[in-house]
Amino acid sequence: MTQTSLTSRAARGAAWSGVSNITLRLGGLVVGIILARILAPEQFGVYAVALTVQGILMTVADLGLSAEVIRSDDPDRVAPTVASIGLISGAVLAVMTLVSSTMLAELLGSRDAAPAIAVLSITLLLGGATVVPYAFLLRRFQQRELFYVGAADFVVSTTVTLTLVGLGFGVLGLAIGRVTAQAVSTVMLFLLARVRPRFAIDRTILAPVLAFSLPIAAANLLSWILLNVDNIVLARVAGAVALGYYVLAFNISNWPMSALSQVVRSIAMPYFSRRGDGLAEVTALAWACALPAGAVLASLASPLIEFVYGTKWLPAAPVLAALGVYGSLRVVFDIFAGYLYSRGQSRPVLWIQVLWLIVLVVGMVLATRAYGIVGAGWVHVLVAVAVILPAYLLVIRRAGVRVTAMLRAAWWPTLATAPAATVAVISRILIDSPPLAVLVGGLAALVVYGLLAGPWLVRQYRRLRAGADPVQVDATPMGDE
Repeated sequence: MTQTSLTSRAARGAAWSGVSNITLRLGGLVVGIILARILAPEQFGVYAVALTVQGILMTVADLGLSAEVIRSDDPDRVAPTVASIGLISGAVLAVMTLVSSTMLAELLGSRDAAPAIAVLSITLLLGGATVVPYAFLLRRFQQRELFYVGAADFVVSTTVTLTLVGLGFGVLGLAIGRVTAQAVSTVMLFLLARVRPRFAIDRTILAPVLAFSLPIAAANLLSWILLNVDNIVLARVAGAVALGYYVLAFNISNWPMSALSQVVRSIAMPYFSRRGDGLAEVTALAWACALPAGAVLASLASPLIEFVYGTKWLPAAPVLAALGVYGSLRVVFDIFAGYLYSRGQSRPVLWIQVLWLIVLVVGMVLATRAYGIVGAGWVHVLVAVAVILPAYLLVIRRAGVRVTAMLRAAWWPTLATAPAATVAVISRILIDSPPLAVLVGGLAALVVYGLLAGPWLVRQYRRLRAGADPVQVDATPMGDE
């Protein structure tokens, strides 16, 4: 495959991934608003505890095996071994979670979450069984097919969840809806990937597969813990009500950031595995989308929450201000991790995740006790900027990347974000109506940023598709192409 062909396929995959995530996130937003109007903050907190357990264990069930299929020179050979290991790990974790659901719920400070944890344990088995078809779809940049899977998942989950919640199932209805949707997704993954389930263990490749995959699994596990350690600490220190406010803020910050992160994760490793470079331009483009989104979310946090969810959720606004900024950095970290994985360097990512977890847990406990959920939000920002960003830059520099050139490529969107965020803040101050403040502030920020960074974004995208290195020719951001 030529570099131009690879870039075109990656671009199409990124476009489909973007459409998929934006569409599904908007649908999820609508459902989230409905549920926020029906459920109390405490119920949100209970379900957050159950999802924390399920999310962490789902990461373990994969064991980093999908990455092995994506990067392998002979994926058909490794597929049966990967499928077998994935199914075994998923089954073992499902049984362990089911048996220990009450203990896990009590450990996280919410005994009411035990039934939901038990139901969600089924998703671990389904997740372990679909490692291979999911990896093949990613490897082929078949994001359109993954969109179909996501759309079916959303429709089934929404229908079942709202029906059961309306019937009085409460948190358990959310768990049953998630399991039902994943069962449908499992069947669709196999059909759309055109992969027949094959299970066997090839002992000649077992050790190399595990040697590469297990550090990724550990790093992914730590990454999920990092995303959920705040929930764990808040559940223990501040209680389920405070956790409910915090989870709402985190979910809002995930509207744009999870969509961007998913696009990044879906194309980063297969793209870098075959091209070998392009980190600077991919990072700059992602940063140019993530930073203004996070800044505008932070600037309009209060009117946005009041308008969408109601005044009872306003305590979540200061947390959203912090998490909007943090989400922008998280997108960039996903790119760095994907690049290092594509180079076969999974262990440095693991050690960064270990460092991240240690520093964040200590900071989270201290900040939550002193400043509550607001302190928990800003600890994420402080640790990301002061500890994790320098650590990633050091590692990728050792991998041969010109860090100064990459930073130079990202300076213009950083500069352009400041006036855009300022316009949003002014709109929030001057306009009393929450809906109008969100509308005017958001549109004004978009126009200002578009005028300043739009030409730069177009040039960067064209150079990426052409295979050029933008950092060598973009010293003057507003210059002609």
